[in-house]
Amino acid sequence: MSNSRLVKISKFLSKYLRHTPEEIGIKLAPGGWVAVDQLLTACTNHKFPITLEELQEVVATSDKKRFAFDSTFTLIRANQGHSTEVDLQLQPAVPPDVLYHGTGNISVDSILQTGLCKMSRHHVHLSADITTAKIVGARHGKPIIFTVNAAVMLQEGYIFYCSDNGVWLVDNVPPKYLYLTDVK
Repeated sequence: MSNSRLVKISKFLSKYLRHTPEEIGIKLAPGGWVAVDQLLTACTNHKFPITLEELQEVVATSDKKRFAFDSTFTLIRANQGHSTEVDLQLQPAVPPDVLYHGTGNISVDSILQTGLCKMSRHHVHLSADITTAKIVGARHGKPIIFTVNAAVMLQEGYIFYCSDNGVWLVDNVPPKYLYLTDVK
C-alpha cells in the first residue's frame, strides 16, 4: 500500500476514533473500543472504504502507534488524543522522574505563563524522551522542548497515566514544573 494511502487512512481513523465517532455512526465503548467490523462498515457507508488488511497495516506501521487492536483483534481504538467523551480506562502509573513536551516556538510565552493545558483533549501529552518531543514540536514550527519535573508533580499529588503506545498523560502541568530545554 502506498504511503499516501496509509496517511489518509490514519487521518481518517484519528478523526473518527478520537474526535467525532458519531459522524460516521459509531459509538465508542469504554476504553475507546469499537468493533472492527462495525468500523469497516461505517467507513464504507461514508464513502471511505478500508479493507481489513489496510486497517491492520495502519495499526502495525504507524510511527506513533496511534491505534491498537484488543487481544482478539475484533476491537480497535485510538490509544490517546481523544476530544470526544470516553472513559479510556487508564490506570495511574509512576512516570520517569523527567518527561518532555514538544511544541512550536510560537507557544512558549503562553506555556510559561499558564503551563501545559489539555485544551480540548482529555490529557496533556508528554514524551519519555527528547527525540520524540522534538518530532512532536516540529509539527508546530521550530521545535521547543519543555522538561517536566514529573517526580515532584507525582510527589505533590498529580496523577499520571501511560497509554499503550508509551505516551504519558496528565491533566495539566503548571509552569512551576516546566523548564525550557536546549535543543541542538
